[in-house]
Amino acid sequence: MSLTDSEVARQIKHMMAFIEQEANEKAEEIDAKAEEEFNIEKGRLVQQQRVKIMEFYERKEKQVELQKKIQSSNLLNQARLRVLKAREDHIKALLEEARTRLSKVAEDKQRYKQILTGLISQGLFQLLEPVVVLRCRSQDLDLVKATLTAGIEMYKKATNGTKEIKVNLDTDHYLGNEVSGGVELSNRNEKIKVINTLDSRLDLIFQQMLPELRDILFGRNPNRRFTD
Repeated sequence: MSLTDSEVARQIKHMMAFIEQEANEKAEEIDAKAEEEFNIEKGRLVQQQRVKIMEFYERKEKQVELQKKIQSSNLLNQARLRVLKAREDHIKALLEEARTRLSKVAEDKQRYKQILTGLISQGLFQLLEPVVVLRCRSQDLDLVKATLTAGIEMYKKATNGTKEIKVNLDTDHYLGNEVSGGVELSNRNEKIKVINTLDSRLDLIFQQMLPELRDILFGRNPNRRFTD
C-alpha cells in the first residue's frame, strides 16, 4: 500500500527528530570529551608550571642560603683577622716595651760591664778568628776597653790557651745611637760578622719565646699541631 502524504511527512519528521537527537547526543559527547581533555591538559600545564615555580624558588632559596654562608664566613674571617691583628699588635707592643727597658740596661754600669764581657767572649767563640775587629757605641768605648781583657781571658781559658787572638777596637766606625748596647765583631776582612748587640739578643730570644708567649697571653691554640 502506498503511504499517504501525511504518513510520509510524519515518518520524515520522526526520522529528522531521531537524527537530531543522535546529533545532539554526539555533540554532547564531543563536548564532554573536549572538556575532559581540556581539563587534563590544563591540569598538566598547571602542574608543569607549578613544578617550574617550585624549582625556581628552591634555587633561589639555595642561592640565598649560599650567600648567607659566604657572608657569615667572610664576617667570621674578618673577625679572626681582627683578633689576630690585635694579638700581633699586643705582642709588638710588648717587644717595644722590652726594647725600651733594654735601653736602660747600660745605665747600670757594673751590670752592663759584666754583660759586655760575656757578649765579647761569646762573639769570639762564634768567630774563632786569630784577628778580630770589634765595634761598640762611642759612649761604651771606655767600658769596652775595661772589659776587653776579661773577655779575651774567658775565651783563652775555654780554649785552653790553644787559640791566639788579637782584638782591634774600631774607633773610626761606631755603632749607631739607636743601638741599646753590646758589640759587633768581625774577622779581619769583615766578610764574617757577629752582631752581638743587646737588640739582636732581644730579637733572638723573642723569636724563640714567641710560641710560649702566645700561649701565656692568649692560651694554647687547639688547632696548632706544631709550636715552632
